[in-house]
Amino acid sequence: MVEPEHRNVKNAAIVHNATKQRFEIDIDGQLSVLEYTFKNHRLFLTHTEVPSALEGEGLGTKLAHAALEYARQNELTVVVICPFVQEYVSSHPEYQSFVTSSVA
Repeated sequence: MVEPEHRNVKNAAIVHNATKQRFEIDIDGQLSVLEYTFKNHRLFLTHTEVPSALEGEGLGTKLAHAALEYARQNELTVVVICPFVQEYVSSHPEYQSFVTSSVA
């Protein structure tokens, strides 16, 4: 079986949807999201979801990168609850100075 080609994935636009508290990538009507909550100058990254048809295309990585860059630019502390983002941060030490997994 041949995998469908997702030509739009590489150039997919990441949208910060502050109203819904999430970062989004819409590819042909399929929405990938990284959800967060915001409290006391801290960004809590809670959940990443990519449609099964788009898994393995790097969308979760793009979302994690966008959220962490947003936090860095806005001088926010990030609390990582989502296991996917925890894994991303562990392999990207440039984010570890402002990221914690402690909710205290």
